[in-house]
Amino acid sequence: MSVAPPIDRSLVEQIVREIVVQQIGPPPGSRPELVVSISARHVHLSDADVETLFGPGHKLTAMKDLYQDGAYAAEETVMLVGPRKRMLPSVRILGPTRSKSQVELAFTDGISLGIDLPVRGSGKLEGTPGCVLVGPEGVVELKEGVIRAERHVHINMHDAAHYGVQDGDRMNLRVSSSCGAVLENLLVRADQTSKLEVHLDTDEGNAVDMDHATKVELFKP
Repeated sequence: MSVAPPIDRSLVEQIVREIVVQQIGPPPGSRPELVVSISARHVHLSDADVETLFGPGHKLTAMKDLYQDGAYAAEETVMLVGPRKRMLPSVRILGPTRSKSQVELAFTDGISLGIDLPVRGSGKLEGTPGCVLVGPEGVVELKEGVIRAERHVHINMHDAAHYGVQDGDRMNLRVSSSCGAVLENLLVRADQTSKLEVHLDTDEGNAVDMDHATKVELFKP
């Protein structure tokens, strides 16, 4: 007669904790898991501009899912041409499509292209410079829509309550690394479904040596 092995109580408790967190979220007072992502230069396109650049009826093809649910890096890229006739030959498109096309660059990109980039929140495009986008089937001239996206944090309402912030507030990010620093005035973008994620551009990520960071901490100023 075989005898069942004794139950590992610690393993059972771990499984129960994981199920509870999945069902009702982390316990009060626990620190939410923070992800910091480096957002390289990219383009968001409207449906109409997708068809102009890639042909009638064309739909973006998802290549890689991003951290936020529903967002993805597309297979498609475009050439970006600035006012000095300088260009970036292959800029990745991020999906899904939007109501209006938008280009997000780092300051270094703007200097190279001859574009004086304003720092703006996503979608705040009035009065911003434009550029030319070139695809395999056509050309789109954007009269406006080229920005350096201001650093920001995506956050859901549960995590926002943990930090004591609301949509539109500002937070700081402390990075511990060989070039550690505190990045101030991150825009809080709070909604019901976002995962906790800070977005920095490549200039900011390189400046604080984010690839070798040993700790990151998000806090109210």
